[in-house]
Amino acid sequence: MSVISADILKKMLTEGKLEENGTFRVSADDIVTPSAREFLAEHHIEATEKSDLFETVYGFSVAEKPEQMTHLHSTYLVPKNHPRIRFRGKLDALESEIILAQLCAEEENLPKVIPDLEEIIRFIRSIIRCEVKEEPLPELNLQGLNAKQLRDYSHHPSKYYGIRHFLPTYKHGKMVGILNRLRTYAREVEITAYDAFEDKYHKLTRTDIITALNRLSSLFWIMMFKVLSGKYN
Repeated sequence: MSVISADILKKMLTEGKLEENGTFRVSADDIVTPSAREFLAEHHIEATEKSDLFETVYGFSVAEKPEQMTHLHSTYLVPKNHPRIRFRGKLDALESEIILAQLCAEEENLPKVIPDLEEIIRFIRSIIRCEVKEEPLPELNLQGLNAKQLRDYSHHPSKYYGIRHFLPTYKHGKMVGILNRLRTYAREVEITAYDAFEDKYHKLTRTDIITALNRLSSLFWIMMFKVLSGKYN
């Protein structure tokens, strides 16, 4: 029996013995501390029970994980350029850009933008968690708006914010420019999701994730409207 702490996991991650968006294997009698579980969740790492063999997408089993492969889920290995692994990487990249946007909001003296962006980070992490565990997403609600409202608010800004749709330019300021960049990144993630969740019959297997990502790009439009209409002042 071993006690797995957050410090042990941090050391493993630093030494390359653990991968973000991957899997950490534990024995049935191992004790994983609460802080260690929180660390795993923050780094999108799934804790699974140890198995003697890894199954691979190629149909054969291996005792050790090859360097060029990673965990799709549990002990099932796929190449690192697998569409779902690319999708996870795109989500991770979007999250990193949102953190930079929070720094921009702080510099631009728009502190109310920061918690709205933090909520989006938590939302992205929930997408990754549900995708890895192959669970449905919870009902969408961001900044107090459900999926239908997000679409409506982004399509009718004059009704809700007193401004019309616009083509972003540098004249709208740095915060709007950063939010517009996040919007385009969200669209890229959505396109990647189509590759990740389309089966051989061209049917989408995770329409909940794709719909959520579509609404996320709408939300960035909404945040741009809120900046320009003074809602964040």
